[in-house]
Amino acid sequence: MELTPKQQVVDILRNKSRILVFTHRAPDGDAMGSLIALYLSLHKMGKDVVAVCNDTVPQVYGYLKDVQKITHDFHGSRDFIISLDVTNVKADKVMCKTRGNSLDIIITPKSGRFEAGMVSFPEGGFNYEAIIVLDSTDLERLGSVYERNAELFYELPVVNIDHHPGNSHFGKVNLVDLTATSTSEILVGIIEALSGDPKFIDEPIATSLLTGIIADTNSFQNANTTPKSLTVAAQLVAAGARQQDIVRHIYKTKPLSTLRLWGRALSNLRDEKNYRFVWSVIHRKDYLEVGASENESGGVIDELLKTASGADFALLLSEKNNDVHGSLRATNPSADVSKIAKLFGGGGHPMAAAFQINKTTLLESSEMVIQRIREYQRDIDRANQLHLNQGTSPVMRVE
Repeated sequence: MELTPKQQVVDILRNKSRILVFTHRAPDGDAMGSLIALYLSLHKMGKDVVAVCNDTVPQVYGYLKDVQKITHDFHGSRDFIISLDVTNVKADKVMCKTRGNSLDIIITPKSGRFEAGMVSFPEGGFNYEAIIVLDSTDLERLGSVYERNAELFYELPVVNIDHHPGNSHFGKVNLVDLTATSTSEILVGIIEALSGDPKFIDEPIATSLLTGIIADTNSFQNANTTPKSLTVAAQLVAAGARQQDIVRHIYKTKPLSTLRLWGRALSNLRDEKNYRFVWSVIHRKDYLEVGASENESGGVIDELLKTASGADFALLLSEKNNDVHGSLRATNPSADVSKIAKLFGGGGHPMAAAFQINKTTLLESSEMVIQRIREYQRDIDRANQLHLNQGTSPVMRVE
């Protein structure tokens, strides 16, 4: 009988000893929560595990255990192999010693003589056995850490664990659960099956997993909150998850630089009343002038929603790493913002989505983005008017 994707994931994690775990650049709460939870779980099981994220961890997630152990500048290197042909001359003993800046490998023959032509240098393998990618729709979303290590992803088995509808199923094993609120929610069942111990999920692991669930449901306020997510959250709290600490750090504690950055975004707010959305921008100079990091723009979109009375959705455009990043949040349940994100090569969920335009600035791309959204909304209005005139059911506001 063929194994399910979940069973395949558990089988790989159980039988591999040296494991790499990646999540996407510009990490959010689910990326951080799932990455740390799986790292802690595998480490607890005695695995040799490395957690990798392209970008610096936002300060708000500093309360997670071992968050400082996440690697940002990862370079996967191959083993260096020196091969000696002993067909005709047998080796008696081998020694290694350092001499200044050199490592000498001394091989004594039993008889005869070793020649330089007997030595070769076959290509070695990577010192890892599997790659786990968390909360990423595709490998490119991992950032430059993927570009630097592309060979690694082609040679090792890649496990893709995600919950986004736009996932490209890039892994050898793809566990993509569209009914889950978050990747952290998916990991709860995986860790339980992997350990076989109902008490294996301890306080640090439970806190990490609950962080991901709370972040991706906006503390259970979003429409994607399900009975299962609430049940799983209750289970994690019972296991010791620090729910109040999570809420305090994510929602109630903001550095002054973050508040100043939010002020810039709110002062740049524009209301597209005819097209039922609001939008704002954060320029690169805004980060510099208020002393904020690029990761501190994460909560701005939620603040925009509070001012978006009568709008179907809010859009935030920000300059990050020489690219333009777009975040979309819907207020109207009929506004599927994931389809707007697809206009620009992005994706996500009906109520929350994102896209990125590479190698550009806000000055170069913002007007193009806003104009395309205006045209899209106008097309939807025309289609709805046509259906109204014909007496048929209207289409969704954002199709």
